[in-house]
Amino acid sequence: MPKIVVSDASALILFDKIDELSLLQKEYGELITTPVVAEEFGENLPNWIKTRSVSDKKYQEFLETQIDAGEASAIALAVEFDDVLLLLDDLKARKLATQLKFKITGTLGVIHKAKQMAIIEKVTPLINKLLSTDFRISEEIINEILKLNNE
Repeated sequence: MPKIVVSDASALILFDKIDELSLLQKEYGELITTPVVAEEFGENLPNWIKTRSVSDKKYQEFLETQIDAGEASAIALAVEFDDVLLLLDDLKARKLATQLKFKITGTLGVIHKAKQMAIIEKVTPLINKLLSTDFRISEEIINEILKLNNE
């Protein structure tokens, strides 16, 4: 497991909406995010999510020409660490992070891993909760996750 987990706002917001934010702590222990992401989250972050400013603001500004500010700040922060996992849901940000050779996962990946780690018994209830929010995901990907988890 990576030493550092850096999160964008989307996973935090989604897990908060379905009352499962603690799943991230159970899976990763501690997360790091940026003040930009904390502001996008809109509420006080739990104490196991640390906030850290990006050192290279110019790099962050450059990334902001391609993706939104929260995602750009998360990627710019991730650059500052070795052995990092980025939590990103936005497709454009995920593609950019992949090009930059980062390990990435998203909300569904966190749910899948929670099942593998026996933190949750089934992925279906969490996926159903997610689908009741504004989370957009293709039926194909949902079916793939269900199949991976024998559900």
